[in-house]
Amino acid sequence: MTRSKKVSEMKSDEIKEAVRDAYSRVAEGTWTADEQTPSCCDAPAQTSSSCCGPQDEVKVTRVNLAEALGYDTEGMPIGATESFAGCGNPVALASLKEGEVVLDLGSGAGLDMFVASKKVGDSGRVIGVDMTPAMIEKAKKNAEDLGITNVEFRFGDIEDIPVEDNSVDVVISNCVINLAPDKGKVFREAYRVLKPGGRVMVSDIVLSKPLPKEVSDEIVTYTGCIGGAILDEEYLQHMCDAGFKDVIITSKAGESLYGAYSAYIAGRKP
Repeated sequence: MTRSKKVSEMKSDEIKEAVRDAYSRVAEGTWTADEQTPSCCDAPAQTSSSCCGPQDEVKVTRVNLAEALGYDTEGMPIGATESFAGCGNPVALASLKEGEVVLDLGSGAGLDMFVASKKVGDSGRVIGVDMTPAMIEKAKKNAEDLGITNVEFRFGDIEDIPVEDNSVDVVISNCVINLAPDKGKVFREAYRVLKPGGRVMVSDIVLSKPLPKEVSDEIVTYTGCIGGAILDEEYLQHMCDAGFKDVIITSKAGESLYGAYSAYIAGRKP
């Protein structure tokens, strides 16, 4: 039996390919019942709470998860919620205004984009960037089903965002940056594409204490949004180093056994 490769032995491109494969299976619904599916939020709780707050000791559906996080799923196509893998609801706290341009990093099947599109209106625009072709295709189909025209989907890596400099008012992301091998580069890119005065609001998994090596080194925990998470203070420092000001964790949700928790994190570009 071949030993599976440890995360510490993998190159950045190998980690990204593993993440892409995992989320392709989420988009296609082809994961098996005995697998740990991506997103710590839909795994059975390790204690009385998970990264996303209290849960029963059973696996919740992705639709229920979205509703538990405050999403109004009425009228949303099932394709937008059945592949949801977030850990928060960043649009709810982003204070979006009519006419703004919003960028969603790791946009998945498009749920956050569709919610944001209503807030920015026909005069605004929402751009989604995702590195999983199956998710892009699913999001496009969902947008067609909803009749939404002020959204745009771009295939790309959030460490190298395919968006012009100083062109975006707001950057959002939902439980995706923890999956990027180079988180500092993600924030430098986010800073680059934001207009002066632009803002970032993300929900993500961060740590209150270092993960045990045996947890951080397993690719299944990495693609499950735990293994790639970093200490909260390190996460904030990456944002500050990129140039963001007023960087702050605005709220937290339940902490798991390994010290992983879901946080809403905000900052602004001067």
